[in-house]
Amino acid sequence: MSKTFRVGKGPGTLIIMLLAFGVAGSAIGQALAVYVPVLKNFTTIGLKNTTFNLHFLQLSFGFTMSLGPVTGLGMLAGFLAYRKL
Repeated sequence: MSKTFRVGKGPGTLIIMLLAFGVAGSAIGQALAVYVPVLKNFTTIGLKNTTFNLHFLQLSFGFTMSLGPVTGLGMLAGFLAYRKL
């Protein structure tokens, strides 16, 4: 028997689509921001880098996300594409 891979509408699919369309929107926004300055990223949200030092183990964690209008539109397009699945 062969198993087939089926793309479902799970939360993992939603996250991947939001990230992929958000990255694409961000790239388009950065390219167009040279000509239309309103499209550049206007806010950054997230957690700054935090380090836990346990003398034998050092853990670092942090993430930031830069948002702009085209990034938001890209994420919205990703959500709408997810709903079409």
